[in-house]
Amino acid sequence: MKQRRAIAALSLALVVVLCPHAHAADNERDPVSIALIDLDYRDTSGEPTDQSEAHQARLRGFMDALRDDLARDGRFRIVDPKCDPAPCSIDQTDSQSLLDAAKAAGAKLLLYGGIHKASTLIQFADVLVADVDKDQVVVQRSLNFRGDDDRSWMRAEKFVARQLTEALANWSPE
Repeated sequence: MKQRRAIAALSLALVVVLCPHAHAADNERDPVSIALIDLDYRDTSGEPTDQSEAHQARLRGFMDALRDDLARDGRFRIVDPKCDPAPCSIDQTDSQSLLDAAKAAGAKLLLYGGIHKASTLIQFADVLVADVDKDQVVVQRSLNFRGDDDRSWMRAEKFVARQLTEALANWSPE
């Protein structure tokens, strides 16, 4: 009986001692550099009021929050690609130039996509992440969100950030 207790105590001690080190080793991985191309925005809702300024402001807020959320996660380092002509845009820049700009910025991953407002209440977002070296999409998320106000945009951003961090949790540049 004493031998079993001693073995159990030793096993517990090993778990306590070794588990924090194993967990720390997972967290010691260098952050993956990711270039974010601002999502493109298209409004085909046909609403009579021009909302382009409000949409551009919400898109900037969405992208700023997404950059912050990915950086805060700790597994990502945000890099800023430079395109000529600026800005980098999936609608205005060919894909090879986007990949080249991401590589020049030191990125291993490239995030791009767009948001489409189809009606007064419904917007669709497509967000893709590509492995820059392999020129291959590694994550693609499509979602729709209701509403066109700050709150609905921020809810959509939080969802996208969570989806991306979960999907990229085990991604490695090797």
